[in-house]
Amino acid sequence: MTLLSLLAFAGLCLLLSLTPGPDTFLVLRIALNRASAGVAAAAGSASAAIVWAGLVGVGLAAILEQSAEVFRWVKIAGGIYLVYLGVSSFLKARKAAKEGMADGADAPLPYSRWAGFGAGAVSTLLNPKVGLFYLAVVPQFIPHGGNTLGTAMILGSIEAVIAFCYLASVAVIAFKAMKWLRRPKVNATVERASSGIITVLGFGVLASGAVN
Repeated sequence: MTLLSLLAFAGLCLLLSLTPGPDTFLVLRIALNRASAGVAAAAGSASAAIVWAGLVGVGLAAILEQSAEVFRWVKIAGGIYLVYLGVSSFLKARKAAKEGMADGADAPLPYSRWAGFGAGAVSTLLNPKVGLFYLAVVPQFIPHGGNTLGTAMILGSIEAVIAFCYLASVAVIAFKAMKWLRRPKVNATVERASSGIITVLGFGVLASGAVN
């Protein structure tokens, strides 16, 4: 992998982190009572993301060892998923903007640091979209004859660090972040920007898969 590839992946992870999702609002709810518990939840989520990266890396390594052609189709399927993820996120953002994002947050429950860490880890481990994200992205960064598991762990570590830094920041400024993230215009802008980039990346993957 080149430095440019790593920077491109880091930029994609940053955009995805800035898009409010289940982990973001879980950290927000936990941090409303205790900021340190929210930071612990962010650490749990990041740790679970690395676990997902390892599992996906092992699976992809097995597929590549069995058949390069099957791996190529996995790569194309990953591109299709990225296109779907980008388009569906864009449509969701438009629908949310029209409806005014008029949903209320549940009352926050008190969490200890360990309980926060566990909640963050379980939330990410039980989210199959995290695994699908790695399954779609990792093959695009594996050079010919490269180390599949090693690449997956590097990418997973980058994503985990970025996600933790963002979620920990959200936890520290939970009250302010909650108001900012729930503004329809802010949420819609972030959703559209990230979904557009994911869609373009997906089409690029499909084009490269069709040529190779």
